[in-house]
Amino acid sequence: MPEASLAARSALDRLAEAGRLGKADQSPGLTVEERCDLGLATVMVRRGQVAVLGRTIRRAYGIELPSAPRYVPGHQLALAWAGPGHWLAVSNMVSNGDLAAELAQRLKGLASVSDQSSGRTVLRLSGPCVRTVLAKGVPLDLHPRAFGPGYAAVTAVAGIGVHLWQLDGEPTYELAVPRGFAASFWRWLAAAAVEFGFAVR
Repeated sequence: MPEASLAARSALDRLAEAGRLGKADQSPGLTVEERCDLGLATVMVRRGQVAVLGRTIRRAYGIELPSAPRYVPGHQLALAWAGPGHWLAVSNMVSNGDLAAELAQRLKGLASVSDQSSGRTVLRLSGPCVRTVLAKGVPLDLHPRAFGPGYAAVTAVAGIGVHLWQLDGEPTYELAVPRGFAASFWRWLAAAAVEFGFAVR
């Protein structure tokens, strides 16, 4: 009997299909894109090693270790603050478990690293109505004077825990949702955005 072939599938497979949904008589108020090309890993500093960890990250990736709720992008790696001594590493150059393996080797003795590439679904949200859509479920003030490019938060959307960061002033956001809740989050997002019309890439 031939061995079955296992292929990675999105948690939103057959749910988030490319096209237009909701109101279609004008430009979409929201554009949604699933980021399937990312490597994700959690990094938790070992006791007393935060200064050395910061220097190691700076030397290896050319970015600063955020010590506040911020998102720090770099050429090879970005870091989103997830709590004191805790970060989510994001890479569009090193995907799947390779990112965690690379970080574990470089940060040996300084931090604990855990692969999250298959455990989170990352969505990029943009468009003229993105703040209005998110305001229906995010208990944060996303006004530019309160939350701007480079800000990050661990919060909840409609009761679902998410990691949220803002990429630019357009604004464009990315949200990392636990894989097991991705379908529920998608249903909430579709219901929240339907009145504005949204495009799925």
